[in-house]
Amino acid sequence: MNDFLFRILLTLTLISWTVGWSETQETTHLTVLHATYLLDIENGQLLSPGEVLVKGDRIIAAGKSVSHPAGAEVVDLGGRTLLPGLIDAHVHLFLHPGAEDLQTIQESVPQRTIMATLAARDDLLAGFTAERDMGTEGAGSADTAVREAINRGDIPGPRLRVSGNAINILGGHEDAIGYNPQQHVFPNASYANGRDQLIAVIREQFKEGADFIKIYETGEDRVEDGKLLTPYQYTQEELSAAVAEAARLTRSVAVHGTGEPGALYAAQAGVRSIDHAFQLSDETMRLMREKHIFAVPTFTISEYFAAHAATAQAAKREQTILDLHAREFHKQLAAGVPIAMGSDVGPFPHGTQAREFELMVKYGMSPLAALQADFINGAKLLEWEDQLGRLKPGFLADIIAVSGNPLEDTSALGRVDFVMKGGVVFKRPAR
Repeated sequence: MNDFLFRILLTLTLISWTVGWSETQETTHLTVLHATYLLDIENGQLLSPGEVLVKGDRIIAAGKSVSHPAGAEVVDLGGRTLLPGLIDAHVHLFLHPGAEDLQTIQESVPQRTIMATLAARDDLLAGFTAERDMGTEGAGSADTAVREAINRGDIPGPRLRVSGNAINILGGHEDAIGYNPQQHVFPNASYANGRDQLIAVIREQFKEGADFIKIYETGEDRVEDGKLLTPYQYTQEELSAAVAEAARLTRSVAVHGTGEPGALYAAQAGVRSIDHAFQLSDETMRLMREKHIFAVPTFTISEYFAAHAATAQAAKREQTILDLHAREFHKQLAAGVPIAMGSDVGPFPHGTQAREFELMVKYGMSPLAALQADFINGAKLLEWEDQLGRLKPGFLADIIAVSGNPLEDTSALGRVDFVMKGGVVFKRPAR
């Protein structure tokens, strides 16, 4: 049996398994989760012991102890720590290691969609119960279909905010450059040159089911004399038009923005997030703080590219950018730039992105600040702040348990033993 067929059969098995859970989980079902610790993310402390009472898909109570109603299922998670489900604000479900540059040529959209469902499953089982998919990289609006299948309970996966195909200029960062032009190699993003085309593409993206818009604003990057050089793709006026068009439908715009002047144009336009944010000017950071524009660092992808580069020269380039980003991150923290956790998973294996927490701490955040960047800021960025990111009454029962104390060691977030999403258990500790 070849690997692709095996993946299809595995997906079908998981679909049956998940539907079975959904059918047996009544809306009145009561569950009590008990563990040695529970994270109170707002107050930045661990409660001990920790318990959560779940009814249907909602949390009814959480704290050191909760009532145990008659007939409630009690799940004893032993010495573990109860946490809200993790949030990754920058993922690519339609990417996998080693193939992103030519996926539009080598892999069909149906094949990539099947693989995206497997990626969604892997992320969920790793404890990520909510994610923002930052572009299908040439698979159009197929992420809408994945989101809807997850929402129906057809397949296991996180709650998703999706952007469809990201937007790029002709000859821009995600265009197919360096190939025989007569072959008409497809780009990994949708073309939009100028204000009118940008608005037209945005309207098409929303028509096809996008929750927000993803725009490539900078690239390709290089470092000279300690400074990041990256051409911008859209002017401030063009980005402002994009933000206004999204706002017309109460939606937002996120940009791939690594440096200046593109990051400044994005901040002036009032985008929702600047993803990657390798190097930001003082004025950009001031605007981000005042307008509460999130920076999403994505350290893990840079670390992965540096470690898996095809040549020594490429490895050196990636490491130089990572080192610059790490230095600049300290400035962003000192300037009060809002930070949300996002890993850019896809080009590196899905389900391994909890590494981002370790790198955020390595480069300047406390473990608590890194967790708050995930649970509190991540929920705000995905516009689910009244639903996710806290273990409190009325919130969705998206709950995980890890071995260890994440306030002391964020690597514990890579050891998720229990996953509940919407009151449905998808992963239990091995017996």
